[in-house]
Amino acid sequence: MLDGTLSQTGRIWHQVQLTVSANGYNHSIPFLVCPIGNTPAILGMTWLTAEAPLIDWQQGLVTFPEQVQIASEEEADSDPLANLPPQYHEFATVFGKEEFKVLPPHREYDISIDLVPNAKLSPGPIYGMTDAESKALRQHIDEELATGKIRPSTSSAGAPVMFVKKADGSLRLVVDYRKLNEVTHKNVYPLPRQDDLMAKLRNAKLFTKLDLRWGYNNVRIKEGDEWKMAFKTKYGLFKYLVMPFGLTNAPAAFQHFMNNLFRDLIDVTVVIYLDNILIFLEDPKDHPNHVREVLSRLMKNQLFCKLSKCHFHVTTVDYLGIVISPEGFSMDRKKIEAVTSWPTPKTVKQVQAFLGFVNYLRRFIPNFSSVARPLHNLTKKETPWSWGNLEEAAFQELKSLVTQSPVLIHSNPRLPYYLEMDASGVAMGAILSQQGEDNRLHPIAYMSKSFSGAKANYDTHDKELLAIIKALEEWRIFLEATDKPIQVFTDHRNLEYWMQARTFNRRHARWRIFLSDFNFEIHYCPGKQSGKPNALSRRSDYADSPVEPEVMLPSEVFANTSEAELEIVTEIRNKLREDPSLEPIIQFLTEDADNAPPSIRKAYRDYDWEEDLLWYCGKLVVLDSEPLKEQLLREFHNSPLS
Repeated sequence: MLDGTLSQTGRIWHQVQLTVSANGYNHSIPFLVCPIGNTPAILGMTWLTAEAPLIDWQQGLVTFPEQVQIASEEEADSDPLANLPPQYHEFATVFGKEEFKVLPPHREYDISIDLVPNAKLSPGPIYGMTDAESKALRQHIDEELATGKIRPSTSSAGAPVMFVKKADGSLRLVVDYRKLNEVTHKNVYPLPRQDDLMAKLRNAKLFTKLDLRWGYNNVRIKEGDEWKMAFKTKYGLFKYLVMPFGLTNAPAAFQHFMNNLFRDLIDVTVVIYLDNILIFLEDPKDHPNHVREVLSRLMKNQLFCKLSKCHFHVTTVDYLGIVISPEGFSMDRKKIEAVTSWPTPKTVKQVQAFLGFVNYLRRFIPNFSSVARPLHNLTKKETPWSWGNLEEAAFQELKSLVTQSPVLIHSNPRLPYYLEMDASGVAMGAILSQQGEDNRLHPIAYMSKSFSGAKANYDTHDKELLAIIKALEEWRIFLEATDKPIQVFTDHRNLEYWMQARTFNRRHARWRIFLSDFNFEIHYCPGKQSGKPNALSRRSDYADSPVEPEVMLPSEVFANTSEAELEIVTEIRNKLREDPSLEPIIQFLTEDADNAPPSIRKAYRDYDWEEDLLWYCGKLVVLDSEPLKEQLLREFHNSPLS
């Protein structure tokens, strides 16, 4: 063998074709399967010649322009139906990969793209791509043309495309349908409510979960509307014949399709949320018959499942992030985990951080002052630090009180949702709320997550934006496709205008595709007014960066600084146009961003132009003017109000 060991059998067992992700694109390589000791794989001359890696023989390092990894999705599988119970093998085509690669038929559930009056769809730009991305683009176009899911187009529209990296390092095509979504009539077909779904499962004892493969691609675009789906590439103009991700009405259209297909089974033996199907039953003896009925309808309608994500005849299942078993749900525990897992404070500052959180909910807690007194006493300068049974009891009781009724309420889909969040250097916190019967905002659920890996190095703007993404992901079952806009509150002012930005990087492009499924409005809320999520993002187990105690004061005690701020902003706005060095940047952002060459777009990608002001990485650009700097220092540094 190449590594010096002897084969245990003296022969090669198999030859398999595996997908390798190299330099940002995928290609298939044949591997010989045989014992080679502890080495997982050996890449031979064929691969070395094709990839031309840089090898440091002294240090034993092999480097590439981008990380190389063996993809895990297409490993050799001697029995592709190993995870499918034999009694369902007659439905093997439902789980086939090749069967999915066909154009689905037209149905009465085809999605129509209805535009508002006088809407115009102008073609977008063509973004520059690396060699690896160009190869991936050509491969994607060839594959989709072969399946018939896209066709060449002569449309007057043409959305731009780009690639984003998936978790496994491979590339995924993203079509930016932002302009199309802005002029599309919104479909308010309702998605199932979480409490309704869970109510049907309360007495179930056996479950089968099915996950549809590329669910949206199973729905055709209504005949005559395909031209609106055109996308523009360096290899030509094409149009989708199936529903892609990123369309504003995609969730509603797909749920409508699934509800009609399984109308007589829904809430009887099946619950469905978009492409997630859960078959349930109290009597295990009848369960196989109901699974067969669902699989039969999927096969008849040319709908396909991803077998690796399906689970058959299980007593415990994770459905939509909620663990369901005959004993009940973990739903309620998940809602309050961010609070119940709050670690015991070790310092006065950590006590202040916790009190800063619960103080905002004190109006819902009877005898709050008495319960919290042991903790408040610890924050007094004259009190030495001592955490005993009394303090621990107060801490645990407060955590219990803020995670029960009347503080915590159940969601009501007929009312608007309020989403408050904050991101610190190492973590994020969020609270989902609605108005209760007392017309005050009550929390529905809490969330607190730490930033890991590269996310910990994001700038403040992107951390705040990521906090919104994570909160919407966590509570998607509540928030997706609501008829009333979700009111999102953040203490980062520039996020109010992010969705209207003319330029955005690829990370933002990926987030925009996700956000297109939600109806929301972003509002600026100063940090001093966002104590609840602020405290959750600064728990002591993430970092010892606690919140100062918050004091809510009536508005009349605050001085009016808006007039001075307006004068300074006006001065900054006027000075921007006078600086010749900024002229090409402003011209790019306001006039010809779509037609600029890739090198210019790359150079100016971190700039934004909002409200006639120039922003760089989310921060306001101020000219190097001594009078202006002096004015800023007077108002925002020297002033007693600063």
